[in-house]
Amino acid sequence: MRRALISVSDKNGIVAFAKELANQGIEIISTGGTKRALEEAGVATVGIEEVTGFPEMLDGRVKTLHPKIHGGLLARRDLDSHLSQLAAHDIQPIDFVCVNLYPFAETISKPDVTLDEAIENIDIGGPSMLRSAAKNYAAVTVITDPADYDRVLAELKAGGETTLATRKELAAKVFAHTSAYDGLIARYLGNRETVLRYGENPQQQASFIRDAEAPAFSIAAAKQLNGKELSYNNIRDADAGLRMIREYSEPTVVAIKHMNPCGIGTADTIFGAFQKAFDADPVSIFGGIVILNRPVDLATAEKLSAIFLEIIVAPAFEPEALALLSKKKNLRLLQLDFSSQNQHNAREFVSVLGGYLEQDMDTTADDPAAWQCVTERQPTEEEMRALAFNWKAVKHVKSNAIVLGTASQTLGIGAGQMNRIGSLKIAAEQAGARTADCVLASDAFFPMDDSVAFAAEHGIRAIVQPGGSIKDQDSIDMANKHGIAMVFTGVRHFKH
Repeated sequence: MRRALISVSDKNGIVAFAKELANQGIEIISTGGTKRALEEAGVATVGIEEVTGFPEMLDGRVKTLHPKIHGGLLARRDLDSHLSQLAAHDIQPIDFVCVNLYPFAETISKPDVTLDEAIENIDIGGPSMLRSAAKNYAAVTVITDPADYDRVLAELKAGGETTLATRKELAAKVFAHTSAYDGLIARYLGNRETVLRYGENPQQQASFIRDAEAPAFSIAAAKQLNGKELSYNNIRDADAGLRMIREYSEPTVVAIKHMNPCGIGTADTIFGAFQKAFDADPVSIFGGIVILNRPVDLATAEKLSAIFLEIIVAPAFEPEALALLSKKKNLRLLQLDFSSQNQHNAREFVSVLGGYLEQDMDTTADDPAAWQCVTERQPTEEEMRALAFNWKAVKHVKSNAIVLGTASQTLGIGAGQMNRIGSLKIAAEQAGARTADCVLASDAFFPMDDSVAFAAEHGIRAIVQPGGSIKDQDSIDMANKHGIAMVFTGVRHFKH
């Protein structure tokens, strides 16, 4: 006789499911409240203690952790040695497992929950049974989601058993579920989850979950020296800034607004770098975030304190600088280890409806020496330095992205437009009369030559872009017509 072990905290649909299993000649093993619910509905069950020969104990903490349960789940049906061991120890195979776990997430979401209550809602036997059954999906059907009841029953009615493909898919679902469950517990006990005031907007709840192995150069590892708690948007903006600042080794300041740079400046000193970042766009920096890759001295702190900022991030703050900036009680000051800025996660994840996307981080080290000049006019040495500087910047601007700037300062940034010429027009408007001092960096190729023509009208003399369009020659011809030097990098840096 085939057997099914059923033990669920979510009892929606379980009676109908168990009844149909029984109609298929499957014996039901059950525990505690699930057993009572099934028997009250007229479903005959076998108690877990009848199978194990051992009573439930320790207030139910120990009931299914027994060889007669896990042996029945894990035994391979295709190995005579496994089957003979089952027989020798009077263990019967278990063919179906229907288990969902103690409601840990619901428990800890209660505002007045105690640690003891949370601990008692950590399921041990449930995940163990699910994992055992999932490992042996070749023979065992494991169900943890009530939404899968009808699918399993339909296959049983149609063919008398579930398909291997279904069992494998259900097993994968189990491992994803138990992984998330364990992760939630780890975050709760390890204090790695911080509940934020709200998400992007006040009507959205949000949390900051720190990776247990977060690199030292990350917001998760930053030490907050002053200011109110970080918000969801603060964290995302600061993270974007860290990704940008690590592109530059010389004293550099990046000003961030809505995850885009509004100004980047480099100089011999951090004071000079901040002045350039500020001058790049003195309007947009208001209410923004500033990242500095050198310690903040008093002179720089005086400049920083003169404007309204949300966050300042730096490797250190000199005592006088810290004292001055800390007078602003809401200004968040973050200190973190810039010496490890080249150590980073290899992968990044983005959630979408129904799942998530995973990809390598875009950490390509661009080499200007490998770039190809495709025009009659070659860029000067100063223009090449400017192209390299702004190419690093455009990598971190939302596409379609255009950056106009010099060898030490961005002067115009166009981000997130639906067409490239639109981004260029925004960047040129921001740069104003300074466009004649600028080179142009584009994160992706020009699909039309209109951007090159527009650049020429505004006095731009050098362009860097990936190349790769079927209309590249049109852009090259337009550049040659206006005496513009254009360099192809062969690398695209879309940022959505």
